[in-house]
Amino acid sequence: MSDQPVRVETYSGFKADERPLRLHLGDRTLEVAAIEDRWYSPGETYFRVLTADGDRYVLCHVEAQGVWTFSAYRARVGEPYSQLESRFRM
Repeated sequence: MSDQPVRVETYSGFKADERPLRLHLGDRTLEVAAIEDRWYSPGETYFRVLTADGDRYVLCHVEAQGVWTFSAYRARVGEPYSQLESRFRM
């Protein structure tokens, strides 16, 4: 699952693609409820986001290529594995 491409809708304010608003995984659209953390690496910005359904994702934006990937995922507590697996079929 590491570093899978994902389509992300963003807010562009001070700079382009300033922060994620929505994730599109396959046929699912997930609203970003909160940005819990943000950190920087040369040419990349990482975001740990909480989605409206209670899951958490770590997203990476590679600025030079304009590409978004997700590097980590954590389900809300108590979700069965079969539901987790179905989320990432693209």
